[in-house]
Amino acid sequence: MRSRPSVLRQRFHGLARRGLAALVTTASALAVVAGLGGAAHAAPPQPPQPPTAGKVDGKAAGKPAAQEKVLRYAFLVAETGFDPAQVSDLYSRIVIAHIFDSLYGYDYLARPFKLKPNTAAAMPEVSEDFRTWTIRLRPGIYFAEDPAFKGQRRELTAQDYVYSLKRFYDPAVKSPLYSSFRQEGIAGLQALRDEALKSKRPFDYDKPVEGVRALDRYTLQFKLEEPRPRFIYNLTSGDIYGALAREVVETYGDRIMEHPVGTGPFKLDRWRRSSQIRLVRNPGFRDVYWDAQPNPDDAEGQALVKLFKGRKQPMVDAVEISIIEEGQPRWLSFLGREFDLLYLLPEEFAEVALPHGKIAPNLEKQGIQLYRVLASDRTMYYFNMEDPVVGGYTPEKVALRRAIGLATDIPTEIATARRQQAVPAQSVVAPLTWGYDEHFKSENSDFDIPRAKALLDTYGYVDKDGDGWRDMPDGSPLVLEVASTPDSRSKPYDELWKRDMDKLGIRLRIRTAQWPENLKAARAGQLMIWQLGFNSSTPDAQLGLELLYGPASGGQNLGRFKLERYDEIYRRMMVLPDGPERAALLREAQKLLTAYMPQKYRVHRIVNDLAQPWLIGYRRPFFNQVFWQYVDIDTAKLPRR
Repeated sequence: MRSRPSVLRQRFHGLARRGLAALVTTASALAVVAGLGGAAHAAPPQPPQPPTAGKVDGKAAGKPAAQEKVLRYAFLVAETGFDPAQVSDLYSRIVIAHIFDSLYGYDYLARPFKLKPNTAAAMPEVSEDFRTWTIRLRPGIYFAEDPAFKGQRRELTAQDYVYSLKRFYDPAVKSPLYSSFRQEGIAGLQALRDEALKSKRPFDYDKPVEGVRALDRYTLQFKLEEPRPRFIYNLTSGDIYGALAREVVETYGDRIMEHPVGTGPFKLDRWRRSSQIRLVRNPGFRDVYWDAQPNPDDAEGQALVKLFKGRKQPMVDAVEISIIEEGQPRWLSFLGREFDLLYLLPEEFAEVALPHGKIAPNLEKQGIQLYRVLASDRTMYYFNMEDPVVGGYTPEKVALRRAIGLATDIPTEIATARRQQAVPAQSVVAPLTWGYDEHFKSENSDFDIPRAKALLDTYGYVDKDGDGWRDMPDGSPLVLEVASTPDSRSKPYDELWKRDMDKLGIRLRIRTAQWPENLKAARAGQLMIWQLGFNSSTPDAQLGLELLYGPASGGQNLGRFKLERYDEIYRRMMVLPDGPERAALLREAQKLLTAYMPQKYRVHRIVNDLAQPWLIGYRRPFFNQVFWQYVDIDTAKLPRR
């Protein structure tokens, strides 16, 4: 199979030229379209050949038993659990999104992207003021079998969505996403939470609220306190807005993280924490048939439609995920054919696998397929704005953060640590989201050591005791502490941190812990600086802005940034339709973040996925990471394991 780098370049560089189209809404339907085309890929896949007749246990057999189709790949970060209300990390949510069902989803092949109903029977009915959203569910959708149902089939109802959303407001659940839900202004839910907190009684799940109601068994209605033109984006996230059955939650109690039971295509079969996750096809999954609408000029997509259209989903029997944090074992396992997919090629092997941006000849000869896209993400580090060293809003604190930002050598990071698999980030706005402009330029991408030193000198961060290191303006030692993880993937970035701060004359300590422990400490406000990445889960910039919204402090706003004008902009953008006024507010928000530097945005990653020749139908989703039910395994091409 031959890769098509010329197609990749055309699609990659065409991102900003095409731009992001506006959200089109009516009272009865919503359609969403936006930027970047598909991925670089080998030639369109060929239909798998049926297995030939053979022998079983030495005896002739007219037809061999069907071989189990298992999708095998690895996560590079450990999961935390599988309760939608209790987790916020990407990898746990990938699993959750395949167990629980969203009301809406994205067409698998549409480029630009497009929304379509999932458990909903049709697109929502939306009031003219975007405050009332009414959704009719498809009848006949059932939860996976579970002892909690006592042998009875359990149908999905509108009330399940009502109950599931209330869980995010229950103080006992301690959801890290509570602040996100609060911002949506679902009428009555905050009052219900406040009542539980004030009375110190359990959250009242049985008390009706105006904001989310089951009008009948299959009709769900949201009433919002303010207009929310893009509310439907939330409803595409089965990992968040998916439905749980109340009896399952009550049966398993504190163990609900270990017992996800949904209506989706897969169910959890086996889980060894931070080691392996195995899911199997949900035998009670409804009849869903493969369908997608690629662009007319998408030859790969058109070939997949011809191959798969009308096939019942999911096509694989199981999914096995290993947790391998180190890049080399993941790379070698893929080369050894232990994995069908190398999800996120480790950057240290980019030059080996993709010399000059093209798939290596030895990999191409094996039929290995390359998928390469500019991700809708941003890597960054945040400053804890409540930390006595780097936090605060006074001129000297702002100067310190901006100096650190100016001393961050992004060009070297891209060239060495990332092997050219990234582009500089100018702001919090990620590619593929509304408001992204590849021509926008800010100080955020500047690397300027002399200017950084001048800022520190001006505001009193100088060496006061002659030991060669800068001190605080009051004479106390200036020491930065950056949180990281103890693995080879983080080491190059830690070394760059040390080198950059040495140039400024600032002491630096690297504090290492496993990623889940760092996340827990971050939520508690215990980290000074943490470097991490964020993936966009919707095609709107608002999600990125939430990471700095004051009321979300301790939740999505890990750095606890609080600025009144920024919060005003955020709230105003929530209610406005896409257009010039909203775009102007977005630019103002970007400028405020550049000025105060609560976060330093580093890069947008170019992600490379490699697939074995027997994995058919893979295409990296831009937002929701849902793909397991769309791929197939050609067992005739499988190596002997």
